[in-house]
Amino acid sequence: MNEASSMVEGALRPARGRAGAAPGSLLAAAMQLAAGGGLAAMAAGLALGLDALAWAGTALAAAGIVALGVRAARLRRRVAHDEALLTGALEGLGSGQLVTDAIGGAVFVNSAFRTLVDAAPGEAPLQALERQLGSDPDSLSEFTRVRERARAGIPAAAELTVLREGRNPEWRRVQAQPIAAFPGAVHWRVEDITARRELEHVMLREQAKLVDFMDHAPVGFFSVDQDGVFLFVNATLAKWLGCTPRDLVDAGRTLHDVLAGPPRNAKPYDLFDGGGAEQRGELAMRGLQGRRFQASAAQTVVVSDDGRTVHTRSVIRDLTPEREWQEALRLSEQRFQRFFEDAPVGIALLNESGVLSECNHAFLALIGAEGPQVIGRPFADLIEPKEREMVAERLTSVVRGHDPEAPLEVRMTAGRDLVVQLYARRLGGVGSEGGAGLILHFIDMTERKNLEAQFAQSQKMQAVGQLAGGVAHDFNNLLTAMIGFCDLLLLRHKPGDQSFSDIMQIKQNANRAANLVRQLLAFSRQQTLQPRILNVTDVLAELSNLLRRLIGENIELRMLHGRDLGLIKVDQNQLEQVIINLVVNARDAMPGGGKLTVATSNYTVTTPERREHEIIPAGEYVSIDVIDTGHGIPKENLQRIFEPFFSTKEVGSGTGLGLSTVYGIVRQTGGFIFVDSAPGEGAKFSILLPRHQGESRPVETEPRERRGSDLTGSGTILLVEDEDAVRVFSARALRNKGYQVVEAKNGEAAMQLLTTEGAKVDLMITDVVMPQMDGPTLARNVRKMRPDMKVIFISGYAEDRFKDELDGGDNAAHFLPKPFSLKQLASKVKEVIKG
Repeated sequence: MNEASSMVEGALRPARGRAGAAPGSLLAAAMQLAAGGGLAAMAAGLALGLDALAWAGTALAAAGIVALGVRAARLRRRVAHDEALLTGALEGLGSGQLVTDAIGGAVFVNSAFRTLVDAAPGEAPLQALERQLGSDPDSLSEFTRVRERARAGIPAAAELTVLREGRNPEWRRVQAQPIAAFPGAVHWRVEDITARRELEHVMLREQAKLVDFMDHAPVGFFSVDQDGVFLFVNATLAKWLGCTPRDLVDAGRTLHDVLAGPPRNAKPYDLFDGGGAEQRGELAMRGLQGRRFQASAAQTVVVSDDGRTVHTRSVIRDLTPEREWQEALRLSEQRFQRFFEDAPVGIALLNESGVLSECNHAFLALIGAEGPQVIGRPFADLIEPKEREMVAERLTSVVRGHDPEAPLEVRMTAGRDLVVQLYARRLGGVGSEGGAGLILHFIDMTERKNLEAQFAQSQKMQAVGQLAGGVAHDFNNLLTAMIGFCDLLLLRHKPGDQSFSDIMQIKQNANRAANLVRQLLAFSRQQTLQPRILNVTDVLAELSNLLRRLIGENIELRMLHGRDLGLIKVDQNQLEQVIINLVVNARDAMPGGGKLTVATSNYTVTTPERREHEIIPAGEYVSIDVIDTGHGIPKENLQRIFEPFFSTKEVGSGTGLGLSTVYGIVRQTGGFIFVDSAPGEGAKFSILLPRHQGESRPVETEPRERRGSDLTGSGTILLVEDEDAVRVFSARALRNKGYQVVEAKNGEAAMQLLTTEGAKVDLMITDVVMPQMDGPTLARNVRKMRPDMKVIFISGYAEDRFKDELDGGDNAAHFLPKPFSLKQLASKVKEVIKG
């Protein structure tokens, strides 16, 4: 503007005293502006224009042009020269220049103005500017405000936006300076400030980033003056102190207000005692809400050149997360160590050389050693020699990166029979030299192996029992025929007949075989029982004399009866057989004499209890213990003592069915039997029988045949038996007693006979196990035709197998176990027919 003012002033000096101006020229425009004001006003305008050169050089130039118009007549000859000079000066300015009169008409406009406003040919410059700004409503509104202020004689300026389609926004600075000497005349100036605004925008954006970084940095920043008053605090530190930056800066808080323990011998801006230009250390800070935390601090003290002012640059780091992380790490290590040490499985670490470098308590307990005895030893020393090569191969494979296919079962040298399951995984950095090592997990499989053996033994016992039951059933059919035909022969060969003794010999041997078969059935739990409610004390009292005769004089017998014993429901004869077998077995274990104790007591199981391979359900039991002081039972025999035909006695000294019979009877009764023994320590057999919870009256048993009773009868009997010998004997026996017998070989034949003979059949005798249609199925089908039909089942199996058929009320089926004699058959038939 000063340069433009100088040019205007220089042009005015030689033009004084001239007059006249060409119409349409810059001078003519000035004269038009001065038409209503007089020469004095124009002179005043020129003077004011010269004084206002400091605001805008072009405004002074415009005023000078008006003043020239007054003297136009005298200066005509120099007007052209001055006008050209002044116009050139205004055109040379980089900004757009426009002078408008009172009605907004353009008195002067330079080319820069037209270019900036994109004025079309013939378009008024001010209208072009207004059109250009019209693309932005806010800019147009602001331009209108500037124009109204200028018309009111008030200078105004604004920075406005120009929006062009497909281009970035541009910025214009628009200034309006009223010309005081000529009311309504306005000098307009327009500048392109787009570059400056973009630069400012970039600077503001970078400044915002810097401010945001400072505010949200992971560390705290602050500065205080020489009095310790906060000059700056970032948001991070303020958050730690439980406030905002303004709560510290605007409130005039001091540094020592937020220190939990301010230094006593220091200046207000110091963090630590002793002060100094550079201060570092750890301190405790206290927030405005009372929160305390440990922090690491670094501070630089800056002193002005004149030494009058001081401020600091300080950095704070909250140590709380780090301390929490350290505590979490400590707890994690402690927890891992506890998991390692207290793990229920053995854990051992091997270095790259196969040497044991660390192990837990479970591993030491597993092998029965102390830490110093195994740490530093080769792991191979703990493995049974014959398995070391196999284990070494597997571990070498794991070290090389191969995943183990399955865990190994390994025997270890632990001073006992120890079998473990070994899991191995590669682990880097275990050894002292940082090489690859192994982590080994050990699970004790010894008990599991024992349980597997016991389970296998139990399975074997069950299989043998099923086999024994099947064999016994077939034998019972044969023995029934043998005993029955012997009875038929004895009807024709009375005592004194030379064949009588031979027939009796056959029958006696058949009966001995029947006893042997009953023992097999007892083992397989398929014999027929006749349970009664008993008191164990009474049973043992009756047996005591017999037991003393059985054991001999050199063995002391002690009977220890429990008090308030519960009742049991068992077959008395079978229970006596159990006690006798156990006592005889104990006697044989004490050939040189000893002590035999039979003790009884109540036994309560509150929760299911595992004993050996059996699980005892919760409940009340009566315990019978048979304890001897004999030579004991070796461990390898304990698993087999209940097997049929297994015996450690000399050949010919026993059948091997004594203990197997005991086992079968006890299990069929619903009880359990266990044995505890070791070589040289005697043996203890414990029997647990369920305690009877019902009434104490005895269960009535079926009446047995009486010698000399009348077994004859009348009626029609349907006999169904697939075994020809049994069917022939039974039919002849019943016919001899006066009955009419209809025979059928199987269930289907019996059903066909019933369709024709059913009306006159009084009783059906049927075998239980038959091909195609068994006895119980036949009985159900018959009762659909004849609901009142009486049925007797005959079988070599126990009646428990078809107990539901026997519990049918008034028309319940009856049971006759094989082998049976002629008298037993006749007695049973007569009893059922008579009802």
